[in-house]
Amino acid sequence: MSGEGNKKPGHEMPGPGGPGGGPHGRNFGRPVQKPKNAKASVKRLMGYLRKDKLKFVIVFFCVALSSLSNLAGTYILRPIINGLGDSFTDYSNAVGEAAKSAVVSDAVSGLIRNLFLMACIYGITVIASYAQQRIMLGISQGALSEIRSDLYKKMQELPVRYYDTHSHGELMSRYTNDIDAIGEMLNSTIVQLFSGAITVIGSVVLMLYTNVWLSLITFLTLPVLMKAGAAIAKRSRTFFGEQQAALGAVNGYIEESVTGQKVVKVFCHEDICKKEFEALADELREKQIRAQFFGGIMGPVMGNLSQVSYSITICAGGLLCILKGFDVGGLTIFSNYSKQFSRPVNEISQQMTNIFSALAGAERVFAVMDEQPEEADQKDALDFENIRGEVVLENVTFGYNPDKVVLKNISLYAKPGQKIAFVGSTGAGKTTITNLLNRFYDINSGKITIDKRNIKDYKKDGLRAGIAMVLQDTHLFTGTIRENIRYGRLDATDEEVEAAARTASAHSFIMRLEKGYDTVIEGDGANLSQGQRQLLNIARAAISKAPILVLDEATSSVDTRTERHIEHGMDRLMKNRTTFVIAHRLSTVRNANAIMVLEHGEIIERGTHEDLLALKGRYYSLHTGAVELD
Repeated sequence: MSGEGNKKPGHEMPGPGGPGGGPHGRNFGRPVQKPKNAKASVKRLMGYLRKDKLKFVIVFFCVALSSLSNLAGTYILRPIINGLGDSFTDYSNAVGEAAKSAVVSDAVSGLIRNLFLMACIYGITVIASYAQQRIMLGISQGALSEIRSDLYKKMQELPVRYYDTHSHGELMSRYTNDIDAIGEMLNSTIVQLFSGAITVIGSVVLMLYTNVWLSLITFLTLPVLMKAGAAIAKRSRTFFGEQQAALGAVNGYIEESVTGQKVVKVFCHEDICKKEFEALADELREKQIRAQFFGGIMGPVMGNLSQVSYSITICAGGLLCILKGFDVGGLTIFSNYSKQFSRPVNEISQQMTNIFSALAGAERVFAVMDEQPEEADQKDALDFENIRGEVVLENVTFGYNPDKVVLKNISLYAKPGQKIAFVGSTGAGKTTITNLLNRFYDINSGKITIDKRNIKDYKKDGLRAGIAMVLQDTHLFTGTIRENIRYGRLDATDEEVEAAARTASAHSFIMRLEKGYDTVIEGDGANLSQGQRQLLNIARAAISKAPILVLDEATSSVDTRTERHIEHGMDRLMKNRTTFVIAHRLSTVRNANAIMVLEHGEIIERGTHEDLLALKGRYYSLHTGAVELD
């Protein structure tokens, strides 16, 4: 499609959440979505990590090396403490200075050797931890980049209907909050889970090796820890899903109200916006309090239970040292392993906040990716080439929703190069007809043909590129004026760009700008007037070589003097093109080959300007001012 992007159906699109409802039509009581299949989300996330299998092997090797080195470093404490104890006993029993000196020398030498060995082991831990973090960050950021790319590609494939029924801010929330939550999990949680598993297994083995009875005491408290963690995690999962949905609603409202801030101020709706935002913010606050509370208490609850377990174990170990001759070094390392055994459990429980946020976010992202794309072209679809521009609608019936018909048995005929105008009340179905020409929506019944071929027989990209559109709602992209005009045909030369601007009567105001055609447009052309933005929009359509032209209220945003200049340019623009014009100013359709008067989705009058005046019907009433277009 050349020219302006698609136009939403506006008031013709019924139902909540549709366009035209504005920021004040939002349903605060709508149900929120919760993570429904965490296992499927995890599986899909892992799919984005498979391409880095070799790096993952290195990461897991580094994690294993770091965890095992940490366990080994702790075990060195046993010979150090026991050796010092034995040396103290030997020193007390030694007779003579020489003997005592020898004991001290041996003790110091053994301590230095063990400390050096410990330093080497912990050095390995540090290096392995650094390596795994650097590599894992590269893996996770690569996965996030691919997820963003896949999400963006998918959104380019979605039909216009999807954007008409979803808040833009809520969609943007997928790229920010949801993907950021996934990133938090990929950056650290996966590694911590693997590291925690190795630490737990290694701690269990070394605890059993050190003392079986103390190990049993520690293991008996494990079910209590797991049951408490599972109970909290179950509640957290639900609340984090609700939190992500509420956050998306807040973002959507902010985007709509900021984008429409001029409208808000014009109608003095600031107080209403504040109240509605407060309602959404309160809902988000309640969801966040619940989610963060249950996510936050996980760590303290598990930590306190672990301390109770640790205290019981140490008391029992002290009794074993007194009654059964258990070595102090063994008790020391066992106490450390007991902490290392419970620490991964606590860390993983604390990571539940990230896990549930990420899974809720992942489901919202994947929900968009799983949306049905726009219907594919037929296998034998034709290229939209050598088109003369003969357009025929035969008994076309259409409704955005099945239960509400917008167009009823519409039939019309446009010969190549003719100008067909549509007039009628708002919501009569004028814009809908142009949406159907582009196949933004497919008709319910009837047929639309171009050059005697059903438009479904053509490739959609070619069809839309062959229909240049100038819409009432302008949209300019960040870039130079030259680039924005060239958006209508990317291979256009600079000379063609300037020629298109002259056709649209935009060249004179462009040249008055400081940098002319190289002036950078930002903020959707906020530094230009509405009329100037529309002129660029018209120039964008003028540069295309599309055989069919759609002008939807194209001159509604310009003054009368500018409109006269544009009309001359439009005459040149429409030459040899089949043109469909939607206009509220009846003066702009006076020279149309045929004028269609629509009301309630039906063509109630048709003919030339003179024919319709002679008929003295609806068009005559509009022209004479007896009634007004609403």
